Amino acid sequence: MRGGRLFTAMLLVLALAACGGGAERREAEQKRFPTSEDFSTDIMMRVALTAGGKTPWRLSALETPRKTPAPWRIVVVTGTPSWSEFWAPTLAKIGPDREMIVADRPGFAESDPRGAVTSIEAQAEALEAALGDNDGQKVILVGQSYGGPIATVLAARRPDKVKALVLMSAFFGERGPTIRRLSALGSLVRPALPRDMKNALAEIDHQTPQLPQARAALSALTIPVIVLHGDDDDFIPLAAAQRLAVAAGPRGQFIETPGGDHFLNACCVDAVLAAVERGVSTAESGS
Repeated sequence: MRGGRLFTAMLLVLALAACGGGAERREAEQKRFPTSEDFSTDIMMRVALTAGGKTPWRLSALETPRKTPAPWRIVVVTGTPSWSEFWAPTLAKIGPDREMIVADRPGFAESDPRGAVTSIEAQAEALEAALGDNDGQKVILVGQSYGGPIATVLAARRPDKVKALVLMSAFFGERGPTIRRLSALGSLVRPALPRDMKNALAEIDHQTPQLPQARAALSALTIPVIVLHGDDDDFIPLAAAQRLAVAAGPRGQFIETPGGDHFLNACCVDAVLAAVERGVSTAESGS
């Protein structure tokens, strides 16, 4: 499914949930986009976190339960709007020697606050809670779309924990045709949109002035940076992703996913997990 159609379907899911659409239509969307309810609690479970930083928001997250901490913790910083449920198929494929957590970022789904948190720094600070506090455990961050700059700033904030970074379909300001069209449409109908979509538009509106900080953080990182991008992504240009890999310096690597659209966690789970393992192996080898 191409990125634009998936995004439209995601909006439809939210609209149906908001207006109480028919059970048959909701069931059809559920089959297309498996969520945590389709998996047992020994595979994934919803947990509550207290955000880091000055504002102790309550954050909702999906996590893979483990009896003992895994050597590597995969922390996903989602795009906008931030819906952890769309990462359920990825969480389900994590092996027992890894653990993963995907939070609904501040301002989305079941997480506080109700309004938009447009500061990239504040988002990164809040999501420090997802890194965990297990001594000796290493973290690899996955920054998806709008979450790419947030994950980059978070990696720079916590070099003691974060040992690798994957920038997946990362949005650092360069827009493809679909995101330009949807942003324009969203601005026209903003008053009628649900809370999450309003907050997503607010984030995009305020991103540009903050990107120099995120780009400076990226160029200063000394950890492996894997830039993963689909060649069928009509939200973010492929060339923009290639430039990010160059900006990451000698530790940057670019991986192109043939046939992959903007939502690689929907179309190309194996490619996402392979990029994560590339980051892990590069970090462990020190190369």
